[in-house]
Amino acid sequence: MQKVGWDEVSAGTILDSFSQEVDNSALVRPEDRPYADTNSYTASVADWRVLKPVYNRDICIDCQNCWVFCPDTSIISRDKKMIGIDYDHCKGCGVCVEVCPTNPKSLLMFAEQDDNEEALSQWPEKKKKGE
Repeated sequence: MQKVGWDEVSAGTILDSFSQEVDNSALVRPEDRPYADTNSYTASVADWRVLKPVYNRDICIDCQNCWVFCPDTSIISRDKKMIGIDYDHCKGCGVCVEVCPTNPKSLLMFAEQDDNEEALSQWPEKKKKGE
């Protein structure tokens, strides 16, 4: 068997991300990209999630920490403002909650079956220094 460099390897099985050519996908919103059927964006991968993050707009300071650190790009942000969570792709890891700097946090983990409105009604009050 002859060894070849990375740029000489012949293509085997590849799963294209898009169904057509995309010049710069970073400039196209995810929901507007022509994803191929083989791309995980087109499938819900969160069926096994036990806990989910719930987002409280009233507390969020749009620091973008959750967006930067989310390993599944499940934080939806537009123009540097958090607008929600993509629950089809969120796996419930809780990283977004851990990196949230607000007091109380603008993201908290709740049971998957809990209604988001019910979760928002249970949000903790701001803790004062020394409490």
